[in-house]
Amino acid sequence: MAGAVVVLAVGAVLGTRAVTAARSRPLPSDVAAPTTAFAVQLVTGSCLAALPADGEVDRVDVVPCADPHGAQVVGQYAFDAAAVWPGQDAAHARVAQACVLSDEEVAAGVDLVTWAPTAASWSDGDRTGLCVAVPAAPVTGSFVDGTATPAS
Repeated sequence: MAGAVVVLAVGAVLGTRAVTAARSRPLPSDVAAPTTAFAVQLVTGSCLAALPADGEVDRVDVVPCADPHGAQVVGQYAFDAAAVWPGQDAAHARVAQACVLSDEEVAAGVDLVTWAPTAASWSDGDRTGLCVAVPAAPVTGSFVDGTATPAS
């Protein structure tokens, strides 16, 4: 019986590691089909169906950039892997310094939102902040390569 308990415990640990690894595996910058992903999987270029509500973001709906979308990751900030937790406000401030929109994007009413690690995600090893462009209305194409246009 003790052997069965050890096998279950080891299986649970390995299962947790597999889920954690899959959860942190980066997506391609432009997905082929709509999918739900963890925020830590997003990369520069990821297009989001819509900007999630304010607060901590765990999962998001990612769509091909050719489809209408309401937000796009346009930049990233990598915290030093050995850095100590700076606090939420300082984390957002550091990410915000790395986020820049073009004059044309600002004139078109595009807003910029920053996503920074939380204390909990930091303790799990999350060291990446994201810069998310949010147009006034859905777009198709990409802000990253300059092809974003209003969706029809």
